[in-house]
Amino acid sequence: MKMLLTRLGENSRMVVTGDPSQVDLPPGQTSGLADAVRLLDGIEGIGHVSFTASDVIRHELVARIVAAYDREAAKKRERRE
Repeated sequence: MKMLLTRLGENSRMVVTGDPSQVDLPPGQTSGLADAVRLLDGIEGIGHVSFTASDVIRHELVARIVAAYDREAAKKRERRE
């Protein structure tokens, strides 16, 4: 991620998209996306938008599926803390 972000040219814009819930790394290894979001929080000129299940506009069932995965991820985070 650092290699990508540091290649931004003058008068350029960059949009990085990703789903932080879709990580296939071994447990304990942070994704480049999650790391960049954390490190770059508050840096002038960088924005970050997070979507939730309420932002899903495809099918209402998809919103419920996303919400179920979000609840499961929250449970896993609680068990680690």
